[in-house]
Amino acid sequence: MAIADSRDQALSLLTAATNHADLVVKLSSLKQAKDILSSLNSSSAAELFPYLADLQLSPQSLVRKFLVEIIEDVALKAMEHSSILVPVLVAFLRDVDCDVVKQSVVSGTNFFCSVLEELALQFQQHGKVDRWLEELWVWMVRFKEGVFSIALEPGPVGVKLLALKFLETYVLLFTSDNIDSEKSVGATRGSRRTFNVSWLNGGHPILDPVALTSDANRTLFILMDMLRSASSLPGSVTITVVNW
Repeated sequence: MAIADSRDQALSLLTAATNHADLVVKLSSLKQAKDILSSLNSSSAAELFPYLADLQLSPQSLVRKFLVEIIEDVALKAMEHSSILVPVLVAFLRDVDCDVVKQSVVSGTNFFCSVLEELALQFQQHGKVDRWLEELWVWMVRFKEGVFSIALEPGPVGVKLLALKFLETYVLLFTSDNIDSEKSVGATRGSRRTFNVSWLNGGHPILDPVALTSDANRTLFILMDMLRSASSLPGSVTITVVNW
């Protein structure tokens, strides 16, 4: 199928997902659209991202949840074009449906790690960071702040558990493992969640390793304080902190 035909078919499916009254049809259309978007090159897929982002207004929580899954998939493959999609992940951290929020935390965590790795690798390989990547990092900082709020504020236990897992990931990312940074980058290029703040030992125009390490230390103290307050926390939250 020609690229133009695939793009037109995906647009038709996204329109059906937006306008059709039947939820089954909406979800089926989204699944088919996801498959087509995944098969397109990044620039062709990006032409449809505004239509994808419009689905955040869907009143059906299952559509919004599946939208987050699609955003994670296509945004990771077309990261340089994803600035229109990432705000949806951040906005959905405050969704009224817990399942949508949980999916946003999970997908956003994966994207956070990938953006962080790309920031480090791009500067190491090219000596600069593209503007689009700077913009994505701004959104990732907002995502991080949103997840931290979920972890610290009263709310559903299931959502809070995933937020705590993000805090755990955040601490690990920005706590130095004392591995030689060049060897680490070379050995793990292309892998997810392999970034470590030691990669920034040579400096970075966007990421401040001292500030990030300090923030990770504060986050660790937050987790320790939660452990000390275990008697006032739900059992599953306590178990999550202890397991960490």
